[in-house]
Amino acid sequence: MSIRPVKSTSQAQPTMEGAGVHLHRAFGFADPTELDPFLLLDDFRNEDPSKYANGFPWHPHRGIETITYVLSGEVDHADSLGNQGKLRAGDVQWMTSGRGILHQEMPKGNASGQMHGFQLWANLPRDLKMTDPRYQDVEAKEIPLIEEDDGTRVKVIVGSFWGQTGPVDGIAADPQYLDVYVPAGVKKTLPVDTYRRAFAYVFEGAGAFAGASDPTGVLLEKEVMGEEVNIRDMSGNRTLVRFDTGDSITVQAGEEGVRFLLISGKPIEEPVAWHGPVVMNTQEELQQAFKELRNGTFIRPAH
Repeated sequence: MSIRPVKSTSQAQPTMEGAGVHLHRAFGFADPTELDPFLLLDDFRNEDPSKYANGFPWHPHRGIETITYVLSGEVDHADSLGNQGKLRAGDVQWMTSGRGILHQEMPKGNASGQMHGFQLWANLPRDLKMTDPRYQDVEAKEIPLIEEDDGTRVKVIVGSFWGQTGPVDGIAADPQYLDVYVPAGVKKTLPVDTYRRAFAYVFEGAGAFAGASDPTGVLLEKEVMGEEVNIRDMSGNRTLVRFDTGDSITVQAGEEGVRFLLISGKPIEEPVAWHGPVVMNTQEELQQAFKELRNGTFIRPAH
């Protein structure tokens, strides 16, 4: 077993998107090679409806896939293909924009006004950039939940893990997308395919990941493997943890336990030309996409 040391940690930064939705961006619009095939991760949570109610009105996408995972509240969605529906707490939507789609997402809070969810962008390889758009809507009840004797819980949203396979399939990046909870004081090692880029995003509690205090992974790995963990090295709320190479990660949960997304995927390793919601391989393809948006030919008939 080869524990992946932590390459870096960072805090999600507050920003606004759509029609004034206040959210925190874990990563995005920087170096697209860092977490290839993933481009962006947004954490949208708020208890004040005025900071999210105007939502994400009609906007285009081309060349990517977007993954929306709702924890609290609801998201009404519709698109230029005529699809419409509602994502409720625990539901997931995986949208392949392909050659182009227009859609909107309008969040609503729960009874106490709380709204919480995530949106991840995954790149599409060159040969699938112009594929047919499609949606996969998955209800919470369809997502496998693994419960260990030590209290660890893992929701398998995409990919296979500990004998369970998530319901979303046919994704270009062949990703693994897990929602992991490790209870207070528990130390857990989780497998991650050696050939995938991997990161964790902590959104509840705190935990120490092997290598978090030392880029080589030596110092904290010893602490995690031992009986005591230096609390200063805990990764807490809204922390992005990037992992180096290896075939597993180790986490020691803090006093309140830790809950995090564990996401990995196969790098595409192709040139990226990116502007806003459109991600292509060349500047010429990017310019063509925005030309089509202006002249009304962006949305094309199915192949």
